[in-house]
Amino acid sequence: MQSAVIIRYCEIHLKGKNRSYFEKLLKENIKNAVKDIQCDFVAMHSRYLLENFKDEDLPLIEEKLKKTAGIHSYSIACVVESNIENIYGAVSLLLKDKAGTFKIITNRADKTFSPDSMQTSVLLGGRVLEEYGDNLKVDVKEPQIPVYVDIREDGKTFVYTETIHCMSGMPVGSAGKGLLLISGGIDSPVAGYMMCKRGMRLDCLHFHSFPYTGEAAKEKVKTLAAKLAEYNGGINLYVVSFTHIQEEIHKHCPEEYMITIMRRFMMRIAERLANDKGAQAIITGESLGQVASQTIESITSSNSVVTMPVLRPLIAFDKIDIIDIARKIDTYETSILPYEDCCTVFLPKFPAIKPNLEKVKKAEAKLDVQSLTEEALKSIEKITI
Repeated sequence: MQSAVIIRYCEIHLKGKNRSYFEKLLKENIKNAVKDIQCDFVAMHSRYLLENFKDEDLPLIEEKLKKTAGIHSYSIACVVESNIENIYGAVSLLLKDKAGTFKIITNRADKTFSPDSMQTSVLLGGRVLEEYGDNLKVDVKEPQIPVYVDIREDGKTFVYTETIHCMSGMPVGSAGKGLLLISGGIDSPVAGYMMCKRGMRLDCLHFHSFPYTGEAAKEKVKTLAAKLAEYNGGINLYVVSFTHIQEEIHKHCPEEYMITIMRRFMMRIAERLANDKGAQAIITGESLGQVASQTIESITSSNSVVTMPVLRPLIAFDKIDIIDIARKIDTYETSILPYEDCCTVFLPKFPAIKPNLEKVKKAEAKLDVQSLTEEALKSIEKITI
């Protein structure tokens, strides 16, 4: 019996006259996700189908769909010709060896099909009880096993029992492009995932402080970027040498302002790179009050050196919320590997929690900000994943 994957979206339904743009983008993203799998893609009203794939490829198809933003859910359906005998054959196959309560739910897009939807459900349900009545009982209110029978206009019927929920959100690319500041920690990959879910395509920027942070720390970030790339349709990771900037800050600036000034340099470099690569926003994994550099005063200090929007999708999340998502997207175990990132280099004992902006500017004036920024930008290494 032939199988098909029915793919559904939700938010796109709300897009009115612009709906076709989002549908087309989601269609291309799905095709790109399964491009290495032999199957046929079919566009239907408000949903898509994948057909004619090998059974052994189904687990990979499911994995790809679960990581494609804009997909609300999918179902794996049996596909049969639209007559009662064939439809019941599919229903019987899906309920074989099952136990509990069930309900047949028929949708009859083909209004020429007889009997009508209600009568079809009654007829199929009766035959199920005749064949499997020892193990299955009808419950029309809260069935344990809903059986969906979708009779289409083209003479085909889809029969399935399960709906698997996916990322939902909007298709990647529909909300522009952003530059994610990615460290080796837990928060920034989650922030990237959240923006992919809202339709923003990402590039990543990582600050590397060799020899204070080693090659293993860089490889860790590459692994995290690769995991994000699965949700982003590929990704560009830019690695900037940050060592000289940190050494100069350590040498010339008050210890309590080191992290604040370091973050201001990161923002300057990020904005320059974002403008060069066509990104429209900077994205960080900051959560309000989580650490000293994420108080409202510290965030205000960082924001003051750029004009580009800075998006902080985790700003109101607590650490447990963030860890839950990190586990879900399989970045947590990589993030907790014990390799230091640049934020742990020259770490002050007592960083300023509420830095005074005028004092920060005065401390920063001891540095050649322009020269150090230009030097860092010249060190950029691009890694395409």
